[in-house]
Amino acid sequence: MERKFLGCFWLLLVLLASHEELVPTEARVCESQSHKFHGTCASDHNCGLVCKDEGFSGGKCRGFRRRCFCTKTC
Repeated sequence: MERKFLGCFWLLLVLLASHEELVPTEARVCESQSHKFHGTCASDHNCGLVCKDEGFSGGKCRGFRRRCFCTKTC
């Protein structure tokens, strides 16, 4: 009985030791300047709505000239 217990213990120990930890990776985000947004970008919300109409997942105002850039996961 003790021998079976010891064998199971070692098997469990080997399985736990060989288990690799999976580290979640961060997805890349692609950006493209909006083709439909006109004027100065003052609101990320408005930019995001226009970008969603263009097929992107969202958008943000960026840069000195405050342009709307659409974003999506690559």
